[in-house]
Amino acid sequence: MFIFYRNTRILIGLLIGVCLLPGNALAKIFDPDTFTLKNGMQVVVITNHRAPVVRHMVWYKVGSADEAPGESGIAHLLEHLMFKGTDNQGPGEFSAAVARNGGQENAFTSYDHTAYFQTIAKDRLEMVMRMEADRMTHLLITPKQVAPERNVVLEERRMRVDNNPSAQLREQVNAALYLNYPYRRPVIGWEHEIKALNVDRILSFYKRHYAPNNAVLIVEGDITAAELKPLAEKYYGVIPRGPDIVRTRTVEPPAVADRRLVLENERVTQPGWSRRYLAPSYHYGDTKHAYALQVLAEIIGGGPSSRLHKKLVVDDAVALSAGAFYDPSDIGPSVFGFYAVPKPGVEMSKIEAMVMREVDRVLKEGVTDREVAGAIDRMRNNAILAKDDF
Repeated sequence: MFIFYRNTRILIGLLIGVCLLPGNALAKIFDPDTFTLKNGMQVVVITNHRAPVVRHMVWYKVGSADEAPGESGIAHLLEHLMFKGTDNQGPGEFSAAVARNGGQENAFTSYDHTAYFQTIAKDRLEMVMRMEADRMTHLLITPKQVAPERNVVLEERRMRVDNNPSAQLREQVNAALYLNYPYRRPVIGWEHEIKALNVDRILSFYKRHYAPNNAVLIVEGDITAAELKPLAEKYYGVIPRGPDIVRTRTVEPPAVADRRLVLENERVTQPGWSRRYLAPSYHYGDTKHAYALQVLAEIIGGGPSSRLHKKLVVDDAVALSAGAFYDPSDIGPSVFGFYAVPKPGVEMSKIEAMVMREVDRVLKEGVTDREVAGAIDRMRNNAILAKDDF
């Protein structure tokens, strides 16, 4: 079980593109088959016959950005508690069954989704489908189970955030970057609000969001849609449809002032600099720019052949690394950013000025047709490699 941070989203972003964006160009690479069960559950099948193995995933369309004020961390805590059993499964029985049958499993919570997945032999797929479908609506949790798991999450926060200067800065950056949008809250939650979560609030959140019409089933591997559909109907299709859910999100107001954050900590051994701008995503803002921004990020800072790497790392040798980042898969506003890690002895102000000079040059002079073609080729190749990594 893990928190899903923005800088870990390459493969997952591709999956979201396939599952939730019909007609997306990524679908041409993954070549999925899709259908919808009568109760509204979407199903995506990505056939790959290289080995008699499948990856079974259930994605719920709920994440930390869907939490009510004062309930930060509830989506992630519920993810932990989903392994505590049902009427038909004892605590930990699901995980034990997967391991006993040679499989692996995990789960994650992000701003926009919560997902559970297992990788297992094809002839064990029906077992995990039965058990996963069971906990979609039959979760059993008690106050005695919530209390220790809440402590586990609090310890996770202390280890991953409170004792990590980089994670602390990331929390502060998001809180400053988003004035009103719920991405300003950490996925893991604020400590004082995690402590206040109880079984009644958690079960209410579970019953509101965990339903087949608010979920996507993705199965990748040695299986076809024709083989999967009867199993999906048998285990997921019989679950009653839940209430229709409209994801109500706040709107981010225009930014009218720069915000600058500096975190100094004796445990930081390597300083770094970044600058971030709010940007449209596939779903939010001026969405038609999402594809162009991906290409631009690749050109200006996508790797060894990018402008920032060539200028700061190779030519002027003032940085250990430099680049740009952008991911349009957010439900809400996305971020277009630049970063650089200076070499020892190089002032941060110099690094900032050099990065922004390269950015200004792109704004004034544009990019070349050759750069665009090369960036598209690299992005296409990366997507193909991501499919091979399934």
